[in-house]
Amino acid sequence: MAHNMSPEEVEANKVYLEMGLTEDEFNRAKSILGRLPNYTETGIFSVMWSEHCSYKTSKPLLSKFPTKGPQVLVGPGEGAGVVDIGDDQAVVFKMESHNSPSRINPFEGAATGIGGILRDVFSMGARPIAAMNSLRFGPLGDERTNYLFKEVVRGIAHYGNNVGVPTVGGEIQFDDCYSDSPLVNAMVVGLIDHKDIQKGIAAGVGNSVIYAGAKTGRDGIHGATHSSDDAVSEDAKPAAGNPHLEKRLIEACLEAINSENLVGMQDMGAAGLTSSGSEMASAAGTGMLLDLDTVPQAEENMSAYEMMLSETQERMLLVVKKGTEKEFLDLFNAHDIEAAVVGEVIEEKVFKIKHENKIWADIPVDALDADAPVYYLKSKEAKYYQTFQNQETETPQVTDHGEMLKTLLTRETIASKEWVYKQFDSNKDNKTLKGPGSGAAVVQINDQDKAIAITTDSNSRYIYLDPKVGGQIAVAEAARNIVASGAKPLAITDGLNYGNPTNEEVFWQMEESIDGISAACKVLDVPVISGNVSMYNQSEGEAIYPTPIIGMVGLFESLKDITPNSFQNADDLVYLIGETDASFGGSEIQKVVTGEYSGQAPKLDLEIEKNRQAKLLTAIQQGLVESAEDISEGGLAVCVAESVIRSENLGAELALSGEAVEELYSETQSRFVVTVNKANQEAFEKILKEAHIIGKVTNEATLQISVNDTLAMNEEVDALRQLWSNSIENSIK
Repeated sequence: MAHNMSPEEVEANKVYLEMGLTEDEFNRAKSILGRLPNYTETGIFSVMWSEHCSYKTSKPLLSKFPTKGPQVLVGPGEGAGVVDIGDDQAVVFKMESHNSPSRINPFEGAATGIGGILRDVFSMGARPIAAMNSLRFGPLGDERTNYLFKEVVRGIAHYGNNVGVPTVGGEIQFDDCYSDSPLVNAMVVGLIDHKDIQKGIAAGVGNSVIYAGAKTGRDGIHGATHSSDDAVSEDAKPAAGNPHLEKRLIEACLEAINSENLVGMQDMGAAGLTSSGSEMASAAGTGMLLDLDTVPQAEENMSAYEMMLSETQERMLLVVKKGTEKEFLDLFNAHDIEAAVVGEVIEEKVFKIKHENKIWADIPVDALDADAPVYYLKSKEAKYYQTFQNQETETPQVTDHGEMLKTLLTRETIASKEWVYKQFDSNKDNKTLKGPGSGAAVVQINDQDKAIAITTDSNSRYIYLDPKVGGQIAVAEAARNIVASGAKPLAITDGLNYGNPTNEEVFWQMEESIDGISAACKVLDVPVISGNVSMYNQSEGEAIYPTPIIGMVGLFESLKDITPNSFQNADDLVYLIGETDASFGGSEIQKVVTGEYSGQAPKLDLEIEKNRQAKLLTAIQQGLVESAEDISEGGLAVCVAESVIRSENLGAELALSGEAVEELYSETQSRFVVTVNKANQEAFEKILKEAHIIGKVTNEATLQISVNDTLAMNEEVDALRQLWSNSIENSIK
């Protein structure tokens, strides 16, 4: 299609519909401009008003999140959020999705997802110190699913390993609803001194705009639009990543923040030059003029439309004080990075694009950013919800508990993810104290007696059954992982993944789950400091389960508080914290026995959750706990099995009382398994009165569990370890 098409032809041929604008939005653009938008302007409006860039349907819901707290230095609205960790230091973190690109080209989609979220973090002035991921796929064994899985993992490993930022953990779930719509969410954490925090603003009329990074090509054009629609363009040219360039870009940008002449900096993410330029100007209350003749180009004869909508990776936009341009051009040149002056900050609050002595766009900046359309969509309770709510809890039937445990340990969501994380460089800087396979990763801060815990979490089956309760559980479980590691939860970032929001039932799922997340964040005191929304995720016409991913960071008061999730010593007492009920809705055993998820999600009392987490953290900080792990998928039996599997030549003898299937496999919330040295028994029980001894750690590598004085299982730990460790690899062979 000719990019020099006249404005009249754009309107007559309804080209704007192909670009993603609705009839009403095109008319709104006409009204703002007081004339017909030309082809380039129509493209600019379409990407900036896409859901991916403007959050036009999700913004009313996102306003419900608690975003403030004494620990929050920078909340939502910037490239990433910033949280104080004491000593004038802070952590910067954010989560991004790259679902649509990963569906089309899983290797490049996953790789560029890592690159993009890295730039969000170092654009704030922070040095990236750790990466995490949260992935969703269909069941392994299918040829396409195996391909998607292997290529996504390869893409993450390729980019992370080569850029030099350790991938320290993550989580993966496998369910049918993701078979044709994988979810790839990436999280990065950076370290910064308070004085170095940067913001993406284009302040100071007359100041210069500098482009730094890869040359602009025709890759990823309209990527933001494709990520905001049901349709998947399989022939779209995906953006490709260059981690070696990104590594140099990180160092150059971190050097640039030391200059008093830097005014603002932002990465060119979704919508490329368009989003970074217009957002920086809108944030500063200024305008921007870009001269595209000076933009480094990778291909010949690129039009203004192509350059403005390109999503070429590894690019940054800086605003610097007028007269200091050479300082920054020399700096980037010293790092072997191409850089050029491509524009200036102007007083008139417009986004003006010049190319070959012609103005190709002249749009009020606020119309593209602050004043983008906002929609209040209708919601309708999902038809299935009341059916599930009215179902009586059914306890699955199990005849052989040993065989059921073995089956659960080979379930892809539960099984070891070692096949994945052995491809990652998880400890490049020798600061990763607990890496992949832990409930929460632990990264030391410099050489200080201080560390952070990082986790990603979400059980979308619970959220599907009951979006509000499931949303609460997602936050609570992330906090449980942080606390079990010995750290105090600080704040969260989120990756909110849903189907088509114009479907009233999907929007209801979104509305309810965000209400649940908000409620849990308020009670547990973990404000939302950043995040991302990804909609229109569908598999063969059916929406995915609502999948809001919670990324959480916590702080250790001291390295001595770091707590393993594997049994440590023979004769340690094994405690269960919390009572067990028949919570089987959305559980792993329910799927194994019935082939589906149904009924009510597990119940959750946020006050009990808060109180229990606080007590456990106190016990850990007083040195009373040898190991701790929260009980999640698969229930108590799986939790204990994994704790002995991860240990060295240890086993356990447990004696439970109650209904056997409930005690072994229920996914009742707010529970932990901890081990305590006998010498600390009295002190521990004074703090955690709701903890009760269920057995002891043994020096025989067997797992024996009795229920009501009857032996339910007696399994060799080595045999369980083999099943758990090899399941993923066996599934993809």
